Amino acid sequence: MAESNTLTRADLAEQLHGHIGLPRSQCASIVEHVITHICEALADGENVKISGFGTFVLRDKTERIGRNPKSGVEVPIAPRRVLTFRASQSLRDRIVSAG
Repeated sequence: MAESNTLTRADLAEQLHGHIGLPRSQCASIVEHVITHICEALADGENVKISGFGTFVLRDKTERIGRNPKSGVEVPIAPRRVLTFRASQSLRDRIVSAG
């Protein structure tokens, strides 16, 4: 993993290469294909569950009234779709025990 503590697509491809030994270009292609498939499913309105990792959930938020913190003026906030991630219990347990 890079020194910036961020896992990148290249890091995933390198890990895949190290574990199964396919050529790096093919591993990078596999990573891209998986990410593309997840993105397309979310764009189509599907939730994505990766067992042992977590679930990406799309939620539709209704219109509501917000307040400008500086002026105090009420402003309508438009309805929108948001993406949330809920970590699986096994991922939560690994994070807690690693810290």
